[in-house]
Amino acid sequence: MAPSSEPDDDELLRRIGEDDQAAFRMLVEHHVDRAYALALRMLDNRADADDVVQDSLLKVWTHRRRWEFGRAKFSTWLYRVVTNRCIDLHRRPRGEDVEAVGELADERPDAMTTLYRSEMSDLLDAAMNRLPDQQRIAIILSYHESMSNAEIAEVMETTVSAVESLLKRARQQLRKLLRRQERDIRQSFTDD
Repeated sequence: MAPSSEPDDDELLRRIGEDDQAAFRMLVEHHVDRAYALALRMLDNRADADDVVQDSLLKVWTHRRRWEFGRAKFSTWLYRVVTNRCIDLHRRPRGEDVEAVGELADERPDAMTTLYRSEMSDLLDAAMNRLPDQQRIAIILSYHESMSNAEIAEVMETTVSAVESLLKRARQQLRKLLRRQERDIRQSFTDD
């Protein structure tokens, strides 16, 4: 069996601890897309997601000599850092969103269906943003990142049963919010 040409994360981290910038670039290439996707789902803002990922990767480099092998998988640790930075950014007061511009309706024959789906997607995003941080993070990690409850517990530094409880409460709250909003939307379409 031929050895893999790509070093694993532990090997890259060992080399990074010795100031190997090429190893750092490889580690970044392995993980930057998923870290960015997580940040973007949590923040719904590309610039903020970029900042969070850059800050998180900078933390990897600045703490490169402190990595404790065998304690956690690198990807789990990076997700934890990204998640915590997103929470910090989400809690900061924000100004008006100058980029919030409505989309033009699709003029194709199924424009109403497209509009309805777009509206439901917007409502889901709005409902997700109304969840408490811990519930929202658990939902994102479970449904968008396809992580197991055990992996989510590790990222969130809690127990599996706590994650199960967070997910259950989040789903109940989302169901309640979305049902209420869907009734309002259906009513607005029938009032015309």
